[in-house]
Amino acid sequence: MSLPLDRSPPFGRRSVRLDTLIRLRWLAVAGQTAAVVSVAFGLDFPVQMGWCLALIAVSAWLNLILRLRYPPSRRFTAQVTAVLLGYDILQLAALLYLTGGLQNPFAFLLIAPVMISATALPPRKTLALGALVVIVATLLVFFHQPLPWWPDETLRMPLLYVAGVWVALTSSLVFMSVYAFRVSEEARQLADALTATELVLAREQHLNALDGMAAAAAHELGTPLATIALVARELERELEPDDPRAEDVHLLSTQSERCRDILRKLTSLGNDPESPLDRMAVTQLLEEIASPHRDFGVAIGIERAAGMRGEPTVTRNPAILYGLGNLVENAVDYAETAVDITAEWTDDTIVVTVRDDGPGFAVEIIERLGDPYVTTRASRPAGAREETDASEAGGLGLGFFIAKTLLERTGASLSLTNRPSPAHGAVVRVAWPRDAIEVERTARPDGETARRLGVAGASPGGIDTL
Repeated sequence: MSLPLDRSPPFGRRSVRLDTLIRLRWLAVAGQTAAVVSVAFGLDFPVQMGWCLALIAVSAWLNLILRLRYPPSRRFTAQVTAVLLGYDILQLAALLYLTGGLQNPFAFLLIAPVMISATALPPRKTLALGALVVIVATLLVFFHQPLPWWPDETLRMPLLYVAGVWVALTSSLVFMSVYAFRVSEEARQLADALTATELVLAREQHLNALDGMAAAAAHELGTPLATIALVARELERELEPDDPRAEDVHLLSTQSERCRDILRKLTSLGNDPESPLDRMAVTQLLEEIASPHRDFGVAIGIERAAGMRGEPTVTRNPAILYGLGNLVENAVDYAETAVDITAEWTDDTIVVTVRDDGPGFAVEIIERLGDPYVTTRASRPAGAREETDASEAGGLGLGFFIAKTLLERTGASLSLTNRPSPAHGAVVRVAWPRDAIEVERTARPDGETARRLGVAGASPGGIDTL
């Protein structure tokens, strides 16, 4: 079964909650206010109090506006979040300009917004914010007000010392940003893997539940189906061959027998013993799958793709029969006039494509198809085969879920699309690695009989049934 364990969510979807940004900015406002007040009144150093408090007030007003305008759970885009973090860098740089530039020991707080970006935003945004820090730090080396110090004294650090602070700042910026990014990325990948694992476990639980439901259905429906079959046979014997009702009674008899066969197979899915029909060509397998669906007024065509030579022999696996059978049945159910089944192969893959001329997949749910209780089509076309009632026509979405899961257990991958305009209808493409389902029976040039390359349906751990 293919699992989304190897890919993290796209960087563009990552962001920071507004509440987090506001809380961090309030912390910065409180710290900056405390530092300015302590230097001005505690140490009695000359500080440009008005300008410093004005810059701090701008941050406070920004927080209030954001809090009133947006809910705390709001997540901005990466671009907006980067702009807000860029503002924090510039506001702190302005405070440092008023209080000594890089000579101010609080200059290393310029790294903080870049650290936040490294843990939550795309790398390009982090690089842009890091470049902004390097630029403002460079400007602060040469342009700044004197560092607040004792009255009538001026503290001037040697340029070499300030240059060393600049090197330490930029080195710390690079190291801590890369470290924060790697740690957060590994945490995200672990969370993604756990989420995917939980999804797979949920799918398995659904299948286990359906297994019990299938066994119960086979038990409960056996007797009424036998009664229906008996009554249908009696009616067949009583009706004359030219009676217009004879065809309907015969259809009732054959379909009830088909239901009984399906219920019998549900209890032994994947445990069929070896038989002479265990191996067959791809097109023969597709014909066996399509044959039960040819009596419903929809033409079913089976063909090889153009230029295909050397048709592969595959294992006749119940998981493949049920999986592809469900896809074909679904296509016949929604088709207006025809269903086309195409087989093609290369040296590495075997692909089966099922196309119909029905309404196609609903665009709003095509990405979620394969989940339990997600129906495949929004509505049936006017000419589609009728079911028992309108509620059943939509379906619960379990059939496609089971088919997809069974096929994935055999090593297949499914892709779902709609036919391009002006045509209409659904297209389901099922692709296997060739060595997953092919059984090579031809003789090699040296006379040695080729070995079996793979056993279809063997899932990781050997599970082949519901």
